[in-house]
Amino acid sequence: MKEYEKTKLNRVKRGQNRAIYDVEKINTILDAGFLCYVGYIYDGKPITIPMAYARRDDKIYIHGSTANRMLLSILKSEETSITVMHLDGLVLARSGLHHSVNYRSATLFGSLKKIEKDSDKSQILGWIVNQMMPNHWGSLRPMHQKELDRTLVVEFTIETASAKIRDVGVNDEPEDYSLPIWAGVVPIKQVAEYPVSDEKLIEGVSIPEHVLAYYQQNK
Repeated sequence: MKEYEKTKLNRVKRGQNRAIYDVEKINTILDAGFLCYVGYIYDGKPITIPMAYARRDDKIYIHGSTANRMLLSILKSEETSITVMHLDGLVLARSGLHHSVNYRSATLFGSLKKIEKDSDKSQILGWIVNQMMPNHWGSLRPMHQKELDRTLVVEFTIETASAKIRDVGVNDEPEDYSLPIWAGVVPIKQVAEYPVSDEKLIEGVSIPEHVLAYYQQNK
């Protein structure tokens, strides 16, 4: 079992019993989603932006316009942090203080570099699309050169990371368990509804099998 070394940067201080440093468990959290939150400093102000991503081994890939101020800022600083979080349930206690949520989250720290080659950029963009919708990239038209020219792709190498998971029920004060107040967990999950075709589809174009398969697996 490989773990990230605990340092001042990635060590979990609050809720240490929920801390995870295992690389594979953290990768499982990353692979379960496709949206991350990227932190950066712009003009002296801290900002966090949601971005689509893909993971390959110890790399996270994100992309945007060549004028994207967040990507330009983190490339200039040569480092950033990235967070991924999944909400799994609302924990409703007998007191407001003990309300909580069940969740899986991972925070990553590392260095960055710009992807230069068009062939690499195209491959990585395919990974990002497929992390959102499996097997989708192959059904799309090839990218135009002008689109690649306007796209900035950044590779983030995970140098250290930690995760936190809460997957338990209510934790009330002992004296509150006798109160006539409902408490429990409301499970939360992200679901897919039936695909809605674009109004401008040409005649004869049907919903692809891989899109229907995604709907069936996530409805």
